Amino acid sequence: MDTLRAIFLMILAMALLAGTDTFIKLSTQVASIGQTMLLLSVGGTLLFILLARLRRVAIFTADALHPMIFLRNALEIVAAVGMIVGVANTSLPVFAAITQAGPLVVTMGAALFLGEEVGWRRWLAVIVGLIGMLIVIRPFGASFTGWELFAVMGITALSARDLVTRLSPLHVPALAISTWGFMATIIPGLILLAMAERPLTTDPATLWFILGAVFVTTAGYLSITTAMRMAPASIVSPFRYTRLIFATLLSIVVFGVWPDTWTLVGGALILGAGLYSFLRERRLARVAVSGDR
Repeated sequence: MDTLRAIFLMILAMALLAGTDTFIKLSTQVASIGQTMLLLSVGGTLLFILLARLRRVAIFTADALHPMIFLRNALEIVAAVGMIVGVANTSLPVFAAITQAGPLVVTMGAALFLGEEVGWRRWLAVIVGLIGMLIVIRPFGASFTGWELFAVMGITALSARDLVTRLSPLHVPALAISTWGFMATIIPGLILLAMAERPLTTDPATLWFILGAVFVTTAGYLSITTAMRMAPASIVSPFRYTRLIFATLLSIVVFGVWPDTWTLVGGALILGAGLYSFLRERRLARVAVSGDR
């Protein structure tokens, strides 16, 4: 029963995070990217601090000054800019397909920078996934706008952030690390707001969209955390790829934008490569456990 609940929570989390992308895209149609990012960062930080207090997790400690925490926060800033600018200026199916390459980028980074052993099959899966990303972006095609590169920048920085998280002090609670990361994104929000050509908006609908993004992002984070604690990662992690399905449905329903054939082909390659890499890693882990016995 716990396994089924964990799978449900992971799928729910992906639906909520696809909702985050939708709310951000809706809000940036009126508000500047800077205003949207700043309000999202401030709202998310306040919610995480409240959550930390409820769980009695200390936030303002000396651990916040650890070099790996600083590096993680810097990557969080780059990721936040890339993701928000990317989702504001590209279609949801294209954005979602690009971000699904994240696990493959983590695999590649772990091999290149952390010395983790990655066999030729998983390297092949990474290459196939990157080819799928190129098909989605089509950098030399007429549909290429350049904004897609911000999504690539965002998912690359997020993947690097996940790798750095492995190097962070083990005694530091994950909730504290997440709170510091959210807090760090207030800085680029202020900078982008200062650079914005659009004036500040008080449009009620837009502010509700931003508030919606704050709550669904936090709810998505909590759902992922709960799911990962209720069942093994090898069972629930593959359901992360349902985010592409939800993003595509929301794109059609909310914006009336359908993914084109090449986006579907590239997305399918990314999904297939990601799932194969994950299943391969799971199989190798089982073999290693059997060998230890």
